[in-house]
Parts: sequence; structure tokens; C-alpha cells
Amino acid sequence: MVETASAVRAGTVRAVDVVAEALERIERADPVLCAFTEVWAEEALRRAGEVDALVAAGPPRSSGPGGGGGPGARAWLPLAGVPVAVKGRHGVRAAVPLLAAGGVVVGATAVPGPGTAWQTWGLGARGRTVNPWRADRTPGGSSAGAAVAVAAGLVPLATGSDGAGSVRIPAAWCGVVGLKVTNGRLPSRDRTGLAAPGVLARTAADAAAWWRAVSPPTTVDADASAADTPSTTGVDMPPSLPLTAVWSPDLGFARPDPEPVALARAAVDRLVDAGAVRLVRPQAPPLLLDPAPAWLALRTPGADPARLADAHRVRAENGRRLARLFAGAELLLTPTAPTAPHGHEGPGDVYSTALTWAFNVSGHPALSLPAGFGTDGCPAGLQLVAPHGREALLLAVAGAAGKPSGRKG
Repeated sequence: MVETASAVRAGTVRAVDVVAEALERIERADPVLCAFTEVWAEEALRRAGEVDALVAAGPPRSSGPGGGGGPGARAWLPLAGVPVAVKGRHGVRAAVPLLAAGGVVVGATAVPGPGTAWQTWGLGARGRTVNPWRADRTPGGSSAGAAVAVAAGLVPLATGSDGAGSVRIPAAWCGVVGLKVTNGRLPSRDRTGLAAPGVLARTAADAAAWWRAVSPPTTVDADASAADTPSTTGVDMPPSLPLTAVWSPDLGFARPDPEPVALARAAVDRLVDAGAVRLVRPQAPPLLLDPAPAWLALRTPGADPARLADAHRVRAENGRRLARLFAGAELLLTPTAPTAPHGHEGPGDVYSTALTWAFNVSGHPALSLPAGFGTDGCPAGLQLVAPHGREALLLAVAGAAGKPSGRKG
């Protein structure tokens, strides 16, 4: 994706051609995958033509030579001609910064249809959304179509939103990178404050390009600790590696299956070997309170005051425990999902959100990184969690992990 944008800016490739090729891939593959609810071909080609016209006119003078305005300045049209899919038909509202960066929205991706379980399926215009690795398995949700579109190579980038793991779980089960940002750092329509915007991408570099396009200028987040500085929180100033990290297979309360744990732990070992992380032993193992009752109470309109009081107690206590953990380490590493992708009939006894929704309640940024394949042929994920406002840490480690494997189709 980054290379595509560079070629479009250089004039060696036309945005119209890039978008037309993406639309052809969608037309060919979507009858099977059902990743899209709507495809806006005419509008996408018109927008691509506008991008080509901007490129022909050249960058504004304020952009400086080569599209840069000096150290720390953002590149001119950093997503020039990049085909982007948005989550749901209303997702264009969240894509305004991507359009300003030169991106081209090609359509809306599938989300759970009426009456479907929120944590499992997507429903595209042509039927049920399927996992691109095994059609009899769910891609995860609710950013189902987004993950499938990226994993299958239909688009390099798709927006998502994550209220309980809705970006990270489909990223894990489809074998792509999925980032949930710090809650409250970007605008969200979620009244509960549990959901945060996110992105699904084929590479960490592409996810980082999205983050540079949508994030505020280099600042320290209000929720970040006093120790956070622009050199570690700014999107243009990656941190030094390796980062210190703590591994937890279950966060002290979940009961994940052995295979996702083993795959995630092997991915941790690869990060250590790559010099991206250094495992440290905390004074006490990460033991969080199960966030399920708290999440459900916070999500339920008119919840009983006693339930809400207990939810706030759990949120505060887990916040204290995570603060202690991050005082001694820069990252927390866990499996993304506790199980392999299940069939379309629905989940078993274990919620797919068991290891993700704690960080919607706490608000921490988190990223799912491809962790290999299970015996069923489906991908699994490793979840990286960072302190508030430290997305740069997640993206730096993900970048050091190398290019994730997605299926072209």
C-alpha cells in the first residue's frame, strides 16, 4: 500500500488504474467471500480521477520539496490512490482523514446482519461472509467484511471499530494486522465509551500509514502517563527496540484453548529472536478481574445501579493492576482469541472476546499480529497491549515482526 501511494505520487501509476484493479478483484471474489455490502464503483473511479488531477498539479508550496514540510511534517497525499474499504455503509464519516490523505473509498464492508450474534458473523450483499482460509468458518466480527477484504487482497486497508475485540478478533482469525487505538483518542459514535476506531491492514507499515493519516499531530495523549514523551508517543518518532514485555496466556481469568496459546507464545519467541521485545518477569503475574460482567453492564441501557457500581469497581481495579504492570514493562502480550475460528452455527461456551474486551473497558490500545496457523488451517493472533496513548509502541513491534501473510484472491 505504501509503495502504491508512492508510485501514484510519482506519477508512474495512475490512481484510476489502481482503483479499477481493486474493483475488478472485488467483482471476481466477492460472490464467494461476501465481504462487501455495497461497492461504490462509479464514485470511487471519480474520486481516483481527482487524485490523479491533484498529483498532476503537484504538491502545495507549504508541503515543501518531495511533499515534506521539514522534520516531523506529514507527507503530501500519503495514501494517494490507495483503495480503502469502510466498515458499514456509514463508515465514510470516519474516513474523512483518509480521503484528505488521497485514499479512495471503494465500498462498505459486511457487519453482522439483523438477528445474528454480534461477535461472530458478517452479512454481505451476496450472502454470509466467510473466512477466506476456510469457508465453513467465521471470519470473526463485527469487522468481518473488513478483515476478509484485506486478507483476500481485495483492498490493502479497511477501517473498523472495536467495542469488545471487533477489530482484533477478525484480524486474528483472518491473518492480518488489526489495531484498536486508545479509547477516546479518536472520535467515536459509541455512547458507552467502550468502542474505539481501528484499522485492518496487510502489513504493520500500512497500519502505521493509516495511523499517521488519522491521528492528531504529534502530542502526548491526556491519558498517557507523565513519563510519556513525544519521542515515544509521536507517530513520526518510533521507539527504540527491544521493548520490555510481559507474557500472559490467560490474563488470570480466561480459559483459552491450548493451540491458540501455543501459537501466540511461539510468535512471542519470534519477536524475541527478532530483537523486537525482551520478556521480563513481573513482580506478580498479570491477574485481572474478569471484565465480562462489567462490559455487559456498561453496554446495557438502563442497567441496574448496583451492576453499574460493580462495573466501575472492576474497571478501576483492573486499571490499577494494569498501571502496576506497565510501570515495569512497556507491553503486555496475550493470545488475541481464546479459540480457533468456529463454524457459522455460532460460538461454543467460550466467548471469542475473552481476551480482548478487558482493554475496551480499560481503554488501552491493542494490536493483533498474525501468529501462524492452527491444525485446522486457520490463522491465530498475538495481542499486543500498550499503555494509554502509546500506539507507536505497538506499531514498532508489529513492524519488526515482518510482513503478515494474507490470502490473495
